[in-house]
Amino acid sequence: MASNAGEKTKDASMEDVSNVDYAKLIEIGIALSAERDHNRLLETILLEAKDLCKADGGTLYLCGNMVDKDDEPDPVFEFESDGKFLKFVIMRNDTLNIAKGGTTGEDIPFPPISVYDPETGEANHQNVASHVAVSGETVNIPDVYEATEFDFTGPRKFDESTGYRSKSFLNVPLKNHSGEVIGVLQLLNAKNKAGESVAFHGQIVPMIEALASQAAVAVDNQMLILAQARLMDSFIMVIGGAIDAKSPYTGGHCARVPELARMLAEATVEDTQSELKDFTLDEAGFRELHLASWLHDCGKVVTPEYVVDKSTKLETIADRIHEIRMRFELKKRELEVDYWKAVAGGGNEAELKANLNIALGQIDDDYAFVAECNIGGEYMAPEKIERIQEIATQTWTRTLDDRIGISHDELLRKEVEPAAKLPVVENLLCDKAEHIFEREGSFQSPDVEKFGFNMDVPEKLFNRGEVYNLSIARGTLTNEDRYIIQNHVTQSIIMLNQMPFPKHLKNVPEYAGAHHETLIGTGYPKRLKKEDMSVPARIMAVADIFEALTAADRPYKKAKTLSESIKILSFMVKDKHIDADLFKILLTSGVFIDYAEQFLKPEQLDDVDIDQYINN
Repeated sequence: MASNAGEKTKDASMEDVSNVDYAKLIEIGIALSAERDHNRLLETILLEAKDLCKADGGTLYLCGNMVDKDDEPDPVFEFESDGKFLKFVIMRNDTLNIAKGGTTGEDIPFPPISVYDPETGEANHQNVASHVAVSGETVNIPDVYEATEFDFTGPRKFDESTGYRSKSFLNVPLKNHSGEVIGVLQLLNAKNKAGESVAFHGQIVPMIEALASQAAVAVDNQMLILAQARLMDSFIMVIGGAIDAKSPYTGGHCARVPELARMLAEATVEDTQSELKDFTLDEAGFRELHLASWLHDCGKVVTPEYVVDKSTKLETIADRIHEIRMRFELKKRELEVDYWKAVAGGGNEAELKANLNIALGQIDDDYAFVAECNIGGEYMAPEKIERIQEIATQTWTRTLDDRIGISHDELLRKEVEPAAKLPVVENLLCDKAEHIFEREGSFQSPDVEKFGFNMDVPEKLFNRGEVYNLSIARGTLTNEDRYIIQNHVTQSIIMLNQMPFPKHLKNVPEYAGAHHETLIGTGYPKRLKKEDMSVPARIMAVADIFEALTAADRPYKKAKTLSESIKILSFMVKDKHIDADLFKILLTSGVFIDYAEQFLKPEQLDDVDIDQYINN
């Protein structure tokens, strides 16, 4: 029910009210429900309400709270239906030609109004807008200069500074479907046909209330959609942050790739020279790319970090080089025991000692070689592999049962072969049946037919054979290890395809799942070619690689300079691993510099001569 303060000011004429077009109200409702732009929606609400009751001005407030943000120096206003503040979001005045907020982009220089006293928590009934927010009732003020129920010091000071004459105020709550007040619509100075400021007629109030009700539903729907989007974004960022936190080797990868992908996508949209000059991306498309960028490595949640972080050939959860070193130590003790036995048996001590020293020196040298091979490098020559195999033939004697005090799974692997009678002679390095892990569970071969995966899947999940691992030709990963790591993409695709993305986000799995593909079908997990990949998917690939090259938070490698990273990208362009047009846009647009200045360390920022790359 509308309340009136004073009855001395004459109302708008009944003739003015009777001319209200009820069909217009229906049109407004349809327009409000169709509007997707938040600022235009708020602006439409106020302008249509002004037009409906011939008001000279008006203000639209929304409820919310002041929230502290880690990345903001001051509290930030966030819209909430149960907010303790009212924020000015739109302000219009025809006489004074004031148009602030909404699509104008001009800020309203007034602080939010406290709906509740910050000290006592009591409702603020002095301000008419906050009273309406608390009570949920419409308030119709014929003349603010004669009203005594509310404090109109503000409007009067405004009048003094501008020469304006504030007169009638109509304040209507915006209630959502739950009956909660989410905002207040405040209209100023109704005008009659003569252009005089008059009170808002009582018969126009239900019309404005009906409009406010329609407006509240539209605003609330948008706010719910925005809240859902923020929740989804936060959840996705939590996943990305967890993946980065899971391994020190990935650092802030999941947070930086979205920034680089966005920058490159914006530059590609603006490009007018390359073959991609007709490429466009609307707001929904940018959001798809943003979410895909954050989620592109979500499959790593099932990837064992001891595989991703495998820094030596023998490393699993612990580096098994320590176990092998102890065998070499025992071998040396065995030789010393044999020496003393031979001496005690009357052998030539000097000759025996000389032979012992030679044998001990050889063991030291063999272990040093094994330890060197364990580090892994660019290339393991065939003669080095042969020496590993020769060292492996040396033996030591085990006298203790190796099948007690171990896990059930390990015992099952050992029982593939019968237990040897103790004591037993074993090789210093060995590949045993127990080193083989069968493929099962999360690491079974993916559903090729359903998802179109095209990868060479190793028969076994792991092969932890010592000779097998020490003989790795390059780096520290076996074929089985490498597949486990590459499998993170298949897991990402499987996970994302299980999520019910709405129509405008349906491409997220495609964008996220293509960041390890090439243009010639040599990538994974689907061996796609250029024609199989959308431009955003190709952007993802470039962003993922460039971030990895320039990352300074990977403990296993020295951070590359900007020029080194660009040079490597140029080689990948020649090998048709990444898109040549996107590479040139990365350079000519200056995106590579903008990204570098934001995320690279100062010592990485060197000069790059882009002419040698863009003119080829």
